[in-house]
Amino acid sequence: MGYQYTAIGDSLTTGFGALPGNGFVPVYRRMAEGRLRTTVASTNLGVNGMTTSELEQRLRGNSMMREAVREADIITVSIGGNDLIHAAKSAARQQGNLSAELRRSLQECKQNFSAIMNILIQLKARTRRPFIIRIVGLYNPYPQVVGATEWVRQFNQYAVQYSSRVCGFASIYSEFAGNERGLLSIDHLHPNGRGYRVIAEKLDALGYGGLA
Repeated sequence: MGYQYTAIGDSLTTGFGALPGNGFVPVYRRMAEGRLRTTVASTNLGVNGMTTSELEQRLRGNSMMREAVREADIITVSIGGNDLIHAAKSAARQQGNLSAELRRSLQECKQNFSAIMNILIQLKARTRRPFIIRIVGLYNPYPQVVGATEWVRQFNQYAVQYSSRVCGFASIYSEFAGNERGLLSIDHLHPNGRGYRVIAEKLDALGYGGLA
């Protein structure tokens, strides 16, 4: 029988910072095969540097991505980290006007994320097969930046509201907080192989809904 897994999102989805085969997508795919006891084929549509607005545009206008979502039994979404990175860098340049810049970007990020989730639900509305959507929560790559922690916390609180029978939220914030040195790669921004395994384990722990 077999299942189709489509991964969409940013550099976490591409597995940037880890050796090939060690990003969360291939690791989670292998875990899913073990749990579902059948083959799981994956399509990785991650793009390094992608923001929520870019993912929303692509989901609206890219027919290949829309089709890959329609065909998927399992969908993972990792997005939002680059919105935070842009806001933190921009705020740092503005010297002190951090909270206003971060607040504005958080508001935009939430609106875009809401649109992304609505498009996914619309694309899946006509499917008769069971499916699951899994959201990868954010960790904070900038614990030293004032306001970044709150930004991440509020984004995660917003995203977790989409939890439902088919949609699950993988919270990874507390696993990474304080463990950045062990779980991030040498760029101090992206997970290393161990960090990606943590993400895959949290996704796997959410179970497989109506699939299994």
